[in-house]
Amino acid sequence: MIVNSQKRLYGGRTKVSSFTLGTMRAVDNAEKMYQVIKHAYFAGINHIETAQSYGRAEYFIGKALEQLQNKNDFNKKNWIVTTKVLPKGDFNYLKKNFYQSLSDLNLKKIHNLAIHGINLNEHLDWVLSGEGKQFIYWAKEMGLVDQIGFSSHGGFKLIDDAIESNLFDFCNLHVHLLDKSKLPLAQKALKKNMGVLAISPADKGGKLYLPSQILLEASKPYHPLEIAYRFLFSEGITTLSLGANKPEDFDLAIKLANATHKLTKEEIKIIGNIEDLSASRLGETKCEQCRACLPCPNDVPIPEILRLRNIYIGNGQTEFAKERYNLIGRAGHWWELKNANSCDSCNICISKCPHELDIPNLLKETHNLLIETPRKRLWG
Repeated sequence: MIVNSQKRLYGGRTKVSSFTLGTMRAVDNAEKMYQVIKHAYFAGINHIETAQSYGRAEYFIGKALEQLQNKNDFNKKNWIVTTKVLPKGDFNYLKKNFYQSLSDLNLKKIHNLAIHGINLNEHLDWVLSGEGKQFIYWAKEMGLVDQIGFSSHGGFKLIDDAIESNLFDFCNLHVHLLDKSKLPLAQKALKKNMGVLAISPADKGGKLYLPSQILLEASKPYHPLEIAYRFLFSEGITTLSLGANKPEDFDLAIKLANATHKLTKEEIKIIGNIEDLSASRLGETKCEQCRACLPCPNDVPIPEILRLRNIYIGNGQTEFAKERYNLIGRAGHWWELKNANSCDSCNICISKCPHELDIPNLLKETHNLLIETPRKRLWG
């Protein structure tokens, strides 16, 4: 049975389902991609998000969509496809790679093309005045792209500048229940009639599919991931990325396919429970993420590190906090470059903190709590 999922405007020209199928976890082979996309279809999902940098994802998607149309009578025209290009290279390089994406996806045009990872100022400059600008102009003039957007793992001001450029129709942002720091940016984008996709709210949002007992107790009678999804929908986020690789990954997407209404009183109470329990566990050491401590003379990303401490102690999401902390310095511009060991206890941040936190000692404590042997990233 096919779920009749509500479709919402994503930018000015496409309507997408409440959940978007992210494809980086289904790239083992063509059969796996076919099965995942088929289950997405029955879950009411019409939006597929991929990238040329996701191994053979585009090729497998192209094969799967053809197979679904020929074997299952799923009209390929009903799918909205978003793919992404990295912010690098000259016009000819970009043009060649774009044609390869069209060939692999077996499409005549791309609905949505995102600049993948506007994480540094030079990436935005590349789009606004460099080779990226020429490429985008060409793709739209040729009728090969309907909409242009961007994803970002960068800082607040950089994302704000990208939104204010008025070049983009949509954006993919890290907006999460346990990290609301980018929520004002998402709201600004929505007011500009841009589509907003929440990047990986299940995984990057705190590994909420593996909740701690702390989160489970605070979220009763719901699962923490369900509450996280409902929070994002209630804030107007257009669509939530779902990195599925097995049928049960779609269970909540089916349940919440049309659950974009305002939070109920019970849901508001549960979110309050989560926040209150976290605050009580952290006590006077909780970082409020106001960012007043920045800039740090040694470029220590104080709010990000203390956010991981909040999640580790306050929410009990130990595996997530350790995984993210130990990626620092190992993911290039996709994540932070310096961990808490770069703090030299100059104490400048203490005088700037409105809550008078002993930040150097909290950084040292966080490092000792979270440091371990780093793990390999899924991509890159």
